[in-house]
Amino acid sequence: MKKTRHAKIIEIIQKYDVGTQDELADRLKKAGFSVAQATVSRDIRELKLSKVTTAGGSQRYAVLKQEDRQMGDKYIRVLQDAFSDVALAQNLLVVRTVSGMAMAVAAALDAMKFPEIVGSIAGDDTIFIAARTVDEARGLMEKINSLL
Repeated sequence: MKKTRHAKIIEIIQKYDVGTQDELADRLKKAGFSVAQATVSRDIRELKLSKVTTAGGSQRYAVLKQEDRQMGDKYIRVLQDAFSDVALAQNLLVVRTVSGMAMAVAAALDAMKFPEIVGSIAGDDTIFIAARTVDEARGLMEKINSLL
């Protein structure tokens, strides 16, 4: 039963943007599984589900491979170690880094696959990041600042 429920959870989160345990429990109940909130919480932990940001800026559950999670931590460390400042210029972000680290920070941001990033250009200590809109650029700036 547990394996079947876990398979259904993965199917649900791949099909829908499920952002809360309550929403996941509701979808499981509609699929015929009688679950308590504690069971859903335990299943999330056992499946090692992570919350990721959607294109709209909300959060949803996703299955991340162990390598992805470890790489995400490494990218965040790169940002924390090399980041200096970020400024908003319309739909562009101007990110300042420690001298010589702009390429590493740009690579880390690219690898994190933020949906707001259309493209980036890195020099020695400055990165220009293009977003589609001013609102997406502002949201991206908030996400970057929250990682620091």
